Amino acid sequence: MATYDLEEQEQIDSLKQFWRDYGRLVIAAAVAFIVGVGGTQGWKHYKRTQAAEASQQFVKLEQAVGKGDANEIRNVAGEIIADYSSTPYAAMAAMIVAGIERRAGDLDAAADRLRWAVENGKSEEVRTLARLRLAAVLLDQEQYDAALKQLDGTPGDAFAGLYSDLRGDVLVAQGKPAEARAQYQQALEKSSANSPWRDVVQIKLDALGAN
Repeated sequence: MATYDLEEQEQIDSLKQFWRDYGRLVIAAAVAFIVGVGGTQGWKHYKRTQAAEASQQFVKLEQAVGKGDANEIRNVAGEIIADYSSTPYAAMAAMIVAGIERRAGDLDAAADRLRWAVENGKSEEVRTLARLRLAAVLLDQEQYDAALKQLDGTPGDAFAGLYSDLRGDVLVAQGKPAEARAQYQQALEKSSANSPWRDVVQIKLDALGAN
């Protein structure tokens, strides 16, 4: 669990950095797109209102996360997903509630939420993080090929090391130590020098021994 928490924090930090840099632009672009496809002033006003209300609900969700109230997290996240699915906040809410379900041991529910986030995320970065977390759940379910499929491709720099690390975990589970070693090495090369997560990757690499 400690390893999972540290890796999850690394994922959160990567997304937070993206959100600090580009969050407003992502939301503005999504709202502009939604408004652009509308044909009436009433429709445009409705969509702007949706975005504003979703933002307020997401603040409530963050407060519930801060309190560690799993039931409230589920309730508020469910409202955001059901009522504001056209906004960027919905996929973020789905990922948050997926984490709650994973900790509770309901891997099927977690996977369903993450698949929804992959399909409905409004930015590539959010979809990339959702695929990463979905792959982790599939690994828990021993669906190794499906997990690797989610990790196909080249993510942005913020997630490249995390993708390599999780590929390594899947390959270890498949009994492929040489391939796993190569992925862990890539994870080290792609991670920041001051990240505590590097120590976790190094431990995994050391556990596999020399070539």
